[in-house]
Amino acid sequence: METIILFAPLVGALLCGFGWKVIGETAAQWVATGLLFLSALLSWIAFFSFEGVTEHITVLRFIESGSLATEWAIRMDRLTAIMLIVITTVSSLVHLYSFGYMAHDPQWKDGESYKPRFFAYLSFFTFAMLALVTSDNLVQMFFGWEGVGVASYLLIGFYYRKPSANAAAIKAFVVNRVGDFGFALGIFCLFFLTDSIDFNTIFSEASTLAETQVSFLWAEWNAANLVAFLLFIGAMGKSAQLLLHTWLPDAMEGPTPVSALIHAATMVTAGVFLVCRMSPIMEFAPEATAFITVLGATTAFFAATVGLVQTDIKRVIAYSTCSQLGYMFVAAGVGMYSAAMFHLFTHAFFKAMLFLGAGSVIHAMHHEQDMMNYGGLRKKIPYTFWAMMIGTLAITGVGIPLTHIGFAGFLSKDAIIESAWAGGSSYGFWLLVIAAAMTSFYSWRLIFLTFYGTPRGDKHTHEHAHESPMVMLIPLGVLSLGAIFAGMIWYNAFFGHTDRVAQFYGIPLAGAETEQVAHGETAAADGEQAEHGGDAGHGEDATHGGEHHAAFGGNPGDGALYFAPDNHVLDDAHAAPVWVKVSPFIAMLLGLGLAVWFYLVNPSLPRRLAEQQQPLYLFLKNKWYFDELYNVVFVRPALGIGRLFWKRGDGSIIDGFLNGVAMGIVPFFTRLAGRAQSGYIFTYAFWMVLGIAALVTWMSIGGSN
Repeated sequence: METIILFAPLVGALLCGFGWKVIGETAAQWVATGLLFLSALLSWIAFFSFEGVTEHITVLRFIESGSLATEWAIRMDRLTAIMLIVITTVSSLVHLYSFGYMAHDPQWKDGESYKPRFFAYLSFFTFAMLALVTSDNLVQMFFGWEGVGVASYLLIGFYYRKPSANAAAIKAFVVNRVGDFGFALGIFCLFFLTDSIDFNTIFSEASTLAETQVSFLWAEWNAANLVAFLLFIGAMGKSAQLLLHTWLPDAMEGPTPVSALIHAATMVTAGVFLVCRMSPIMEFAPEATAFITVLGATTAFFAATVGLVQTDIKRVIAYSTCSQLGYMFVAAGVGMYSAAMFHLFTHAFFKAMLFLGAGSVIHAMHHEQDMMNYGGLRKKIPYTFWAMMIGTLAITGVGIPLTHIGFAGFLSKDAIIESAWAGGSSYGFWLLVIAAAMTSFYSWRLIFLTFYGTPRGDKHTHEHAHESPMVMLIPLGVLSLGAIFAGMIWYNAFFGHTDRVAQFYGIPLAGAETEQVAHGETAAADGEQAEHGGDAGHGEDATHGGEHHAAFGGNPGDGALYFAPDNHVLDDAHAAPVWVKVSPFIAMLLGLGLAVWFYLVNPSLPRRLAEQQQPLYLFLKNKWYFDELYNVVFVRPALGIGRLFWKRGDGSIIDGFLNGVAMGIVPFFTRLAGRAQSGYIFTYAFWMVLGIAALVTWMSIGGSN
């Protein structure tokens, strides 16, 4: 079954990309989409039937060279099962949605066959991501990692007639190569230290790596910290963390279904998955995880500030993705990997719905993306409006404080913020709370500018605005279920009691409970959890005050995740003070209240504020000037060196030398040789005698030596 899940999208990509001329465009698209739905169905079956024991399914022999012997194998554990349902569910719905969105694309001329190529790229993208998350060794993971990069290049630059789309595709490809170089160095380092790239072997050597020193860049490093840092550089590129984030907003140049696929379930979550997969290494690398925490929190804050002032509907959601990824990395950095995966899981549903909802708005407004030209659309496109409302309620974290009742983002995002406090990162905690307020503001700003107020922009476009076809609305409806219920249903498994989380991820427990609880109370608590799908209260730990019922145990690699014996972040998060637990909710209310004031009560205030605080407004509008800085530091010098090599090196030196030889030296000697052709036999005899004399002289001197 797992093999079918992995290779069905590849078969769909091949049939759609190369066989559409035989079976027809429409049939090719349905074949690709049908195979994705098959993978999704089997993924959900695998998720619910998985019992927690890691399985290794060998597919074929892969690479053998010296001591390196690898197989293409599927590592089936809870981490893989989570990623399978996220990837295949979102991808299959994106395929279905694309039937409507790509039906009459204005970027293509009448009669051009672009749809089979688009669906083939989508399916190939999905296959590469599945190859990444099912990998059983780092080389196989790197294959999927690079496959996702190639597919993203093809999809972002799908509108190849647009210079901006080509530039965005190249930018994404180049920036990711920087991160991938760090990832490759991490793989080389692990192979050098452990003589293996197999996960089981690497994880078993984790404690040894923590005691090993290696020389790198003229300095001594702790091996575990070095490996974790290098692997995280790869994650920075794929997951668009600060410094390597600049490609992500430009990726909006691709069609909207591509944005949903890249930003919700596939490429950008690969970095979070990598860090969680390598948790046995991360647990022995405190300096590296501290860096991950700081950078993740900074990214969450940075992206949220930029999202406050963007007017392109897709770019607002793109910076929201960048910010939410920062949340996930903070959770992984403080050692709460299950909370990082929880937010990855819930985020896939509501972020895919927000992107597809934005695509529905763009479709209704004849491909207008500037929110300043929207307004008053909620009656024109009511289904899209309610889908976007549900997505906004989920991403801003609307729920009932101190309970487990709320939209998906309420439970998963609050879990991360509580974990940041419990992990001792005050920097991470406060930046995430501030980012939560900003997230609420710019998310509700998007809703108010798009669906409320009076119509702005082209009157003709507003008059002809219409709801999307059913093939685009069905995916929104399915995703809305995940945005509403995913957090409440799976809260216990991802962020409940230690024993429940351990059972879900297949992690051994260290020992018996430290505090005995009456059998009747335990049964009652279990019954209430089973009824509500979570803890008795979001703010109450069943350990009653944070005392440990159980502790994570086992050796690195025994479960899908690894928590060191001194990692008590989960218990400490449940025991956090009430003010910590309610702070995200208060931040959400502040953001909502400010958005209502700015865009419903006093709509002229934002413009006046932007004029009064113009330097700050331009700083945020221009994304902290990272692109301009990189242009000065990297792009212009690179172009200058390129021109130098082109005009001076290639033009003047290489071409000049060859042209000089061909047009100067060769003709000169040719003329000399021509003058020697006198036609008199005594001249030729003279040169022959002279040559023989020279040869005899050389032989005599050489012989004497």
